[in-house]
Amino acid sequence: MNKTVLALGFFDGLHLGHAALLERAKARAAALDAESAILTFDNHPDTFVKGTPVELVNSAEDRAYIARRYYGIRQLYCIHFTAETMRIPWQDFMADVTESYGAVGFVVGHDFCCGWKGEGTAERIAGWCAERGIGCDIIPPVKLSGVTVSSTHIRTLLRAGEMETAAAFLGRPHLLTDTVRTGHRIGRTMDYPTVNMLFAPGVLVPPHGVYATRITLPDGSEAGGVTNVGLRPTFDGDHVTVETHILDFRGDLYGQRLCVQFLHFQRPERRFNGPEALGAQIRADVAEAREFLKNA
Repeated sequence: MNKTVLALGFFDGLHLGHAALLERAKARAAALDAESAILTFDNHPDTFVKGTPVELVNSAEDRAYIARRYYGIRQLYCIHFTAETMRIPWQDFMADVTESYGAVGFVVGHDFCCGWKGEGTAERIAGWCAERGIGCDIIPPVKLSGVTVSSTHIRTLLRAGEMETAAAFLGRPHLLTDTVRTGHRIGRTMDYPTVNMLFAPGVLVPPHGVYATRITLPDGSEAGGVTNVGLRPTFDGDHVTVETHILDFRGDLYGQRLCVQFLHFQRPERRFNGPEALGAQIRADVAEAREFLKNA
């Protein structure tokens, strides 16, 4: 089994605060000739602890993508949080993950806790590790312009459509990855073909409307885009879709995985009096996005 240094946490959004944990994990792993990795949950613990669902900034799959692309962390281990997980004593949890993942070091945030009633605080974990000769780093809060960087604050920004400010706290644009799906091909009839994607269940959907975006294509190249998030009210849509017109691109992307980065909220979604009026607005949206992307 490979030795690992584990960064523990939920890491929703993988923001600047999480980046500090991951950089420390990578440094400690390099010193110990080990592999840095993330240990997280695919569902939010508060769903069980507080009995209320938590809207996520990103799916577990997107967290793995961000960790790999932006931080060079290739391994993200996911545990499914259950009522049984909630009740496990924190010492047993730490012993289990140490053995299961060959952990020779841990990195946790100042507010991390685990085990029954959250009794496994960061300080207790550090003490437990010290008794066993295992390193454990506790990362203090990270602040930006006097505001503590947190997933909760970033969710507030995303719900308000403040994509640029959210990007500052995330350390990169907010993004969505998904496999391109078959759509209604309405955009193609207006000479603005789109690729169609969906947000995963439980993931926060930003305000319905039009965004200037940047798309990472399957070959790793990037292109500008105009993305509509919403219900397609002009055509009586009944579920939220993410439809992106990729600027100056022609090709078949069905079944391939793309990444859409949301850079700027242009306007809210609204109903138009038929395809002709919608087409005119799309042309205006494309022109506005092109202008924004010149300096993005």
